[in-house]
Amino acid sequence: MTKANTSPHPLIAIIPVVVLIALLAVAISLFGSDSLSGGSQIALLMGMAVCVSISMTVYKTPWHTFEQQIKSTLGEVSITLLILLCVGMLAGSWMISGIVPTLIYYGVQIMSPQFFLVSSCIICALVSLLSGSSWTTIATIGVALLGIGHALGVSEAWTAGAIISGAYFGDKMSPLSDTTILASSATGTDLFVHIRYMMLTTMPTFLITIAIFFITGLGNSTDVELHVGEYTNGLARTFNISLWTLLVPLLTGVLISRRVPSLIVLFASSVMAGIVALILQPHILNEIASDGGLIKGLAITYFGATSIETGNAALNELISTSGMAGMLNTIWLILCAMCFGAAMVASRMIESITNVVIRFVRNRISLVSSTVGTGIFLNLTTGDQFISIVLNADIYKEVYRKEGYESRLLSRTTEDAATVTSVLIPWNTCGMTQSTVLGVPTLTYLPYCFFNLLSPLMSIFIAIIGWRIKKLDKS
Repeated sequence: MTKANTSPHPLIAIIPVVVLIALLAVAISLFGSDSLSGGSQIALLMGMAVCVSISMTVYKTPWHTFEQQIKSTLGEVSITLLILLCVGMLAGSWMISGIVPTLIYYGVQIMSPQFFLVSSCIICALVSLLSGSSWTTIATIGVALLGIGHALGVSEAWTAGAIISGAYFGDKMSPLSDTTILASSATGTDLFVHIRYMMLTTMPTFLITIAIFFITGLGNSTDVELHVGEYTNGLARTFNISLWTLLVPLLTGVLISRRVPSLIVLFASSVMAGIVALILQPHILNEIASDGGLIKGLAITYFGATSIETGNAALNELISTSGMAGMLNTIWLILCAMCFGAAMVASRMIESITNVVIRFVRNRISLVSSTVGTGIFLNLTTGDQFISIVLNADIYKEVYRKEGYESRLLSRTTEDAATVTSVLIPWNTCGMTQSTVLGVPTLTYLPYCFFNLLSPLMSIFIAIIGWRIKKLDKS
């Protein structure tokens, strides 16, 4: 074996990860939430540089190996980047067209502060289950619920936690979800076998999550009438509040139910919202364009920042949008994260680190625990849940087979770890996207995403008690 084909020693392989974590800590301490505007990107590129330098100088890995891996990895996320741009379009158009303001206007009058968190979690779970997409759910109904939470005086961190918990439950359990399909196919497990088996860990976790939000909500203040009135009056003065605007979410739901690809759904929904804006909110488009015309106002809504005066400072901030431009920092961060992950894969440093973990597999508990740990580690280092799912399946598929365990145990454990924890990591594609869409920093909502935090622990707990885990008959 030539040195170029040698897997790096684990102590060497961990160096880029340590450097990355240290640089991210410095960036966050210096820039706070603004670290996503450049500091974190530089940290990822520096981590990549360390990885490439070590691999090329010590292990003689040729540059074209990294180049090919980077090209392949960036190609895999190209659709994700387009989806992000469409999410920016949708967020701006749904707000300016009056869709989100209408949902907020009626929602704050219907929903109670005591039951708002649990209701938000359940609503997002149902929408995500039907759509198969946590991203679409959060970018549409999630944004509206965050606005309702503001009006009801509920902490945005708690609201974001409830929205994300519900959205990722639905995403995980939906047969339409790309992560669910990917986890089952990558491990060679039938899709519906995979979903049924996930219920053993997912349903208890979701019930615990619902209980937490229910109990917490009971302590919310009921004295919000004045606050709600300020919001509803401000919205009514600014927008043409109309139930006709809700035709767009309805038609969007129809597209989702017909399994139209997410990219097409988001783009079509943005176009429909733009038409509604032209019909119902021409005064707002003129204000945005500074009397430059409706089309100019609509174009700015799609790609740029908008600010509308409502007479209420908090409401002004709530209905401000950033369009596609608001997604550029996130896209920049995703590109840098993908480059770091690609370098770690091409250098075989990921393989070296995970091989160390596999050596400690002694029984069912250590096998599941190491799978969970690796899934989270891959989310931290590769910056993308899809890469984490595929790599986790590749790493452990043969181990599970040799140990005599069913592939459905691997597929379930991979989802319990890789799928749901991605949104908790600031530099992961999911964490970056959802913090940008909701306007709540990842580390702010992280402690309140109970479903995402408890899922890996539940997976290990079920392994400890051995519920419905059995070895294959080798005879």
